[in-house]
Amino acid sequence: MSALRVVDIVEGTSVDGPGLRTSIYLAGCAHRCPGCHNPSTWSFEAGRDMSVAEILDIVERNGYNVTLTGGDPLYSAQALIPLVAELRGRGYNIWCYTGFTFEELIAGGESLPAGTLALLEALDVLVDGPFVESLRDTSLMFRGSSNQRILDLPASLRAKSPVLHRLNSGPSLPEF
Repeated sequence: MSALRVVDIVEGTSVDGPGLRTSIYLAGCAHRCPGCHNPSTWSFEAGRDMSVAEILDIVERNGYNVTLTGGDPLYSAQALIPLVAELRGRGYNIWCYTGFTFEELIAGGESLPAGTLALLEALDVLVDGPFVESLRDTSLMFRGSSNQRILDLPASLRAKSPVLHRLNSGPSLPEF
């Protein structure tokens, strides 16, 4: 089982999805969006190698649901599959941020990282699209620019079209 290149793991964050979550910041992003708030994650050599077992220990320590972010986790899709399978088996809700759009992902193509579709099939929510500095909107929950969407990934994959996620976590969260 290969290691994952992890820049940081933030336990108990509330900015990367509803409730408290464990956010795993993976190394590597070729999108390099101007104005990105995590340029330190762009390098594929950033951070350190961590095993699935090490990451699971951190997640299990607090039991929060999980968000994959970075960088762009989809560049590590193949290596993430064992971790995501373990998390799913343990009942965790899993969000993922990507600079790719859903349409790009389902169209496939040689430019997509290996294992992308298999990883997507195991996720609950996808926040898609590159950060666009001119569309930056600090009033948006869980995304940085208005072009980014919060997608119900299983419904989107079934429909082969983006299906916006409806957050039902409580009255303080607007529906998207």
